[in-house]
Amino acid sequence: MSVPELVAELRTLGLAPEPSPSLPDGARPPVEILDRWARAAALGEPSLRQTAIWAIRETARVNGLVPASIQGLYAARGRGEWGARTVPAMNLRGWTYQTCRAAFRAARRLGADLLIFEQAPVEIIYADQRPAEYTAGVLAAALREGHRGPIFLQGDHVQVNASAYGKDSAAETQRLTDLIREQIAASYYNIDVDASTVVDLSHATLVEQQRLNAELTAHFTRIIRKMEPAGVTISVGAEIGEVGAHNTTPDELRAFMATYRPALDAPGAGAGVSKISVNSGTHHGGLVLPDGSLARVNVAFDALAEISRVAREEFGLSGAVQHGASTLPMEVFSRFPESETVEIHLALGFNNLIFDHPRLAEAVKQEIRSYVVAHHAGERKPGQTDAQFLYTTRKKAWAALKARFWDLPADIQDAIGASLEEMFGQMFERLNAGNTRDLVAWFTETSVVPVPVPPALAAELAR
Repeated sequence: MSVPELVAELRTLGLAPEPSPSLPDGARPPVEILDRWARAAALGEPSLRQTAIWAIRETARVNGLVPASIQGLYAARGRGEWGARTVPAMNLRGWTYQTCRAAFRAARRLGADLLIFEQAPVEIIYADQRPAEYTAGVLAAALREGHRGPIFLQGDHVQVNASAYGKDSAAETQRLTDLIREQIAASYYNIDVDASTVVDLSHATLVEQQRLNAELTAHFTRIIRKMEPAGVTISVGAEIGEVGAHNTTPDELRAFMATYRPALDAPGAGAGVSKISVNSGTHHGGLVLPDGSLARVNVAFDALAEISRVAREEFGLSGAVQHGASTLPMEVFSRFPESETVEIHLALGFNNLIFDHPRLAEAVKQEIRSYVVAHHAGERKPGQTDAQFLYTTRKKAWAALKARFWDLPADIQDAIGASLEEMFGQMFERLNAGNTRDLVAWFTETSVVPVPVPPALAAELAR
């Protein structure tokens, strides 16, 4: 596909080039065109990719799909106006369009609008997928499956590199500032700042241990407030317990807030954080054993419940956020809304389902293994078995295999998609995310933010 071909398709939908390019309300391309645009947004050369991303975002806009902040919903949760639900926040990585389609099919069946689609900075790299591309994949999937309403896109783990910060704090701060700017341009109106990496447990008091974390989180909150578009209050998350470390306590939350609130308190600072990520005994991707199986994890649900209570009652926050949960047994998921956990981050379980699916050819699975061995052998940790190394590293194969998965036979794509839909559906049900359309509509304010016209599209329209 070429830029002129894509523009010709836009013109068939009634594209008006003046005063600025736009589609008429309700313009919707046939599914075969939408599929082509989604592929071009993921795999096309740069000018085609940028044009396809614009086409998808504009089509989404005129069909009532608007990227939004979950701030209003979380503020209402902090006031006690809803509860007993946990918001699934999903990292969908390298096969975004197809995986999101499965999520939206499950959501439509359950009336689940209380969903977040997120991307961590490391996923930008190993999935070779910039934020604008991820946004296009999510929005195209929502269009394809007939979804309407707010779409919550989130920058996950906007994380301070403690080593880099120690060597050059200004450079590390600028790196994250540039990343936040790119995320906001891609309509990520929910951003999780993670400075838990600089928590220093050598200090005698909890306040001192959390001080730099709180100060940096306040600094980035102010940066986000300066960048957010008119009419949008971005939901900002903080993290006080690094996932995989010791379990977080309510007193650590109090210690963090003791510094965060005064550090944020400045003219024009705006709203503070709306939620708090903690550690409760889980690990990102699960804790893999030498044979490749996953160790049983005991989630500290009592701690999640108590921290969520303190977050709401003492600080007006929505509650605690759980990371590293997609590989937990399915029956555990119902305990998160019972403990009033406000949000849960889900990632590797979807990746595992795709890479281990029985319909995926053994030749493709071997390509994944071969790529990891050829390109990431240096990341193997001492004592890791082959199974452990492959399990923890194979997600990095997406950068090389995206096109391979797009080109899988249709029946295999359908089979994997059906399995993903079943997985999403079970999670959404157990997290009590269904029947949330009215809740989302009631507490969510949307504001349409113009998307700049890419140069290639402007040049083609000027011909």
